[in-house]
Amino acid sequence: MNNDQLHKETLIHKGDFFVEYGRNNYRIGQVIKGVLRGYTINNDGDEVTTHFYMEGDIVSGNYVPNIPSTINILAMEDCIISVADYREVFTYINTNSELSKVILHNFQKLNRQNHSRIEVLLKSDSLDKYRWFLKEYPNLLNRVAHYLIAGFLGMTPTQLSRTRKSFSQQM
Repeated sequence: MNNDQLHKETLIHKGDFFVEYGRNNYRIGQVIKGVLRGYTINNDGDEVTTHFYMEGDIVSGNYVPNIPSTINILAMEDCIISVADYREVFTYINTNSELSKVILHNFQKLNRQNHSRIEVLLKSDSLDKYRWFLKEYPNLLNRVAHYLIAGFLGMTPTQLSRTRKSFSQQM
């Protein structure tokens, strides 16, 4: 089996789920075009944004077979995703060094983003959080609703608005 047979380009329309919480997910994809948002529901019933995925990112609800997804992943724009069954990908990964490098690079990127997000949420003021977001998610600011970005950064939309104003005055 060659690499081209592992995946198929799939259109996910804005507002449709790539992955739904609680369902077994066997799809792994690489975003070719578009933005998706990973989120969960907290104990108060509120959506909590945990991830943003954009062009070049690997997206999957979970990477362990036969375990229901722990998050929802929703298309924020019409998306084109190169989708594969990760059970097939991971059986093929040991025989294809190019595929191994792509997967490893993207897992490392996701791990780095998650680690740095936790650090910035715990140790930074709103201005540093905003700077971090601009660095980690370039070109995403005008593609995602600001209230979602605010929640992702652990602040209210009003705090984000004040932070953006303060940031622009410093430029």
